[in-house]
Amino acid sequence: MKLLFRALIKYIIGLLAVGALLFVPAGSFAYLNGWLFIALLFIPILILGVILFIKAPTLLEKRLSAKEGEKTQKGVVAVSALLFLLGFIVAGLDFRFGWSHVPAWAQAAASVILIVSYALYAEVMRENAYLSRTIEVQADQKVVDTGLYGIVRHPMYAVTVWLFLSIPVVLGSWYSLICFLPYIPVIAVRICNEEDVLVAGLDGYTEYKKRVKYRLFPLIW
Repeated sequence: MKLLFRALIKYIIGLLAVGALLFVPAGSFAYLNGWLFIALLFIPILILGVILFIKAPTLLEKRLSAKEGEKTQKGVVAVSALLFLLGFIVAGLDFRFGWSHVPAWAQAAASVILIVSYALYAEVMRENAYLSRTIEVQADQKVVDTGLYGIVRHPMYAVTVWLFLSIPVVLGSWYSLICFLPYIPVIAVRICNEEDVLVAGLDGYTEYKKRVKYRLFPLIW
């Protein structure tokens, strides 16, 4: 029950925080793209949370309690949080002042990308029981090289890139997209640091790097 209570509190706080970051700058609850985004994000989060609570409470506990210890990763998390705050606020202001126009077809395509990305995120969590929000090598951890991990070494980050870059388009703001674009180099820094930790502490990871050559996107990087 304590785990359930903690999960619900974090969910509600996240929902209220995102709502405030969107609707306060927008100056109106008539910001329909804001409601669309909240539905597309928080309904899947609720479903995944229920599944984790029933099927994998240990993983849910791990993700709720995550706190970075690596200095580099603390910086990455801080910069990422700043980008998200700025992106949401700019999207709300864009709605209020009508700075940009995102066509309906682009918003629809971005909505599909967001949903598919979150589904793939859930699949990555199913494939890798060692997933954590922090950079660490866990006791008895083994290299996972099947499924999406057989295509790229960091499928979770690959999925989050698509997910996060679709967010400003769903919100109907090109200016917000500019705010989110730096997430790509930021996540690249996180990946490089994470691989140093895994090579040093996880048996078999060096051989895995030789088998699966690309970190984030096949044939690119």
